[in-house]
Amino acid sequence: MEILRTVESVREWVRRQRAQGRAIHFVPTMGYFHEGHLSLMRRAKADGGAVIVSIFVNPLQFGPHEDYARYPRDFERDRQMAESVGVDAIFYPEVAEMYPEGFQTEVRVKELSKPLCGKSRPGHFEGVATVVLKLFNIVTPDRAYFGMKDYQQLRIIQQLVRDMNLPVEIVPCPIVREPDGLAMSSRNVYLSPEERAAATVLYRSLQWAQEQVAAGERNAHALREGVYQRIAAEPLARIDYVEVVDAETLQPVERIERPTLIAVAAFFGTARLIDNTLVSP
Repeated sequence: MEILRTVESVREWVRRQRAQGRAIHFVPTMGYFHEGHLSLMRRAKADGGAVIVSIFVNPLQFGPHEDYARYPRDFERDRQMAESVGVDAIFYPEVAEMYPEGFQTEVRVKELSKPLCGKSRPGHFEGVATVVLKLFNIVTPDRAYFGMKDYQQLRIIQQLVRDMNLPVEIVPCPIVREPDGLAMSSRNVYLSPEERAAATVLYRSLQWAQEQVAAGERNAHALREGVYQRIAAEPLARIDYVEVVDAETLQPVERIERPTLIAVAAFFGTARLIDNTLVSP
């Protein structure tokens, strides 16, 4: 497995792979790997390409009072985990390599960036879209793999690819959960044992909503209220939002008449956790 630190070294690696007839399969990450990340890498490997993973904690997607400085980092651990699932290369740049002096361009996917996490994290998705477009231009992948836990991010990247005519296939991959249902996240390390136990209320509430839809409930307000009340009943949960939105536009719906996203965000201590489920009539 190769460790690549510069844009030019990635481009040279890609040229070598393509000269051998290999497709380029890309998994962009901020590191501190867990089973969710590894599932993306395994899928990229199974799809038959040369697999490159980026590890870059992107400062542009963190607000001034967010956890950029203390975001968990452990490159040696990540390197070993990536190698264990057959990754071919890691792109591990410094901030100055990605944003050299004088950098001033920002990418914004307007409407999809406004709701849900966009309300409470202004500027976050501009940072995401900017770094992902840069990474796509550096790596020039044939396929890129994204987890559905960050569903709004996934939709923004799909829109970015469509709007900018980027020649990359976006492959959505299912949420990977702990045995008790908690969605895997690098930020789970912030949780105390009590907060960790409390955080499972997110998944339980979404399961309840799935059951209601399966039983015939179509009223989005009733579903939202039910999920909200179940999370609010957990004393350690501080709700950021509970929303029921169209799975494509992310705009609120009144009835479940097509694929619909039920999305939640809540704080447990200092950790802001998100989760979601897709439902259909």
